Amino acid sequence: MSPRSVFWSSSLLARARTRTRRHSHAAIVLRPIISSLPLSRTRFRFLPNSISTPTLLLKFTPCASLSSMGSADKARVPPAQHSPSPPITKFMVALCQLKVTADKEKNIVHAQAAVEEAVDKGAKLVLLPEIWNSPYSNDSFPLYAEDIDAGFDASPSTAMLSEVASRLKITIVGGSIPERSGDKLYNTCCVFGPDGKLKAKHRKIHLFDIDIPGKITFKESKTLTAGESPTIVDTEVGRIGIGICYDIRFQELAMLYAARGAHLICYPGAFNMTTGPLHWELLQRARAVDNQLYVATCSPARDASAGYVAWGHSTLIGPFGEVLATTEHEETIITSEIDYSQLDLRRTNLPLEQQRRGDLYQLVDVKRLNLNPEN
Repeated sequence: MSPRSVFWSSSLLARARTRTRRHSHAAIVLRPIISSLPLSRTRFRFLPNSISTPTLLLKFTPCASLSSMGSADKARVPPAQHSPSPPITKFMVALCQLKVTADKEKNIVHAQAAVEEAVDKGAKLVLLPEIWNSPYSNDSFPLYAEDIDAGFDASPSTAMLSEVASRLKITIVGGSIPERSGDKLYNTCCVFGPDGKLKAKHRKIHLFDIDIPGKITFKESKTLTAGESPTIVDTEVGRIGIGICYDIRFQELAMLYAARGAHLICYPGAFNMTTGPLHWELLQRARAVDNQLYVATCSPARDASAGYVAWGHSTLIGPFGEVLATTEHEETIITSEIDYSQLDLRRTNLPLEQQRRGDLYQLVDVKRLNLNPEN
């Protein structure tokens, strides 16, 4: 087999390194592997000055042993973390598919009643919908936004979530609300533990900017700012990754959560009447089966008179891609059991973690890598 050549400009390499450092908050980089080429089959030299920019020439001859050099643990950089032993292995989760009105106080009282009803049904984890305290519109986001960091006096929605989580001794993934921070607005999910303390805050990373002519056009970026960090949190019901609605379309984020040892990913979301029928369940099942974990989603109930009409169909998906619980579009609370022993079973049935080809591809967790550059 004849040798193949790869040319790398040293100045381009320098700029690439600078660019990587400058964008240290980026969540994921997928990259081919060049550094793993066998040195015995690789030659390095600089081309003469006939090229104005010094260029490094790498020549290598592919060989049969190349594929065997890679290993599964190299497919995740830094190496994937094993899922920790959860505090409990079986529990009930509740998905509260709520009607949302223009009355913020009414929405808060209604959400509290739903959480209390969910606990009466045995739930240890309760999930609320995306934007449950406000109509879903760019006009409404600034009017209903709350300064979460300023404390509960400035954020009645999260004050309620904290109080009810503490009183009922449960974990709440609080859907999302519009958040004001300085001069910026975010679509933000807060997670509260049984002590009522805020355990994590996820700002929607991927903003919902779409244009399907004749169907739907919406641009969250007109008013909202994208979050800059993935969110994974250890709770009393396991390690949970958080995404909000449009975040579910980006498989890299779910892969990252799986590599950080998540048992479950929660996506409060409000898919619409165009993409909902086609993609909502499909994306949930894909995220679950690809990463061999649970996926829970919670939508607002459908209001056909609203400016934005939600698809509904809140759902729990198991690690084999099976639909464990779902509903239609009406207001309801659905409950189902999560059994983490199924994670070990399915990961044994299909040992994907041990079968990945680290010699061919990598998922790079940029944030973890920057914190520990030795890996």
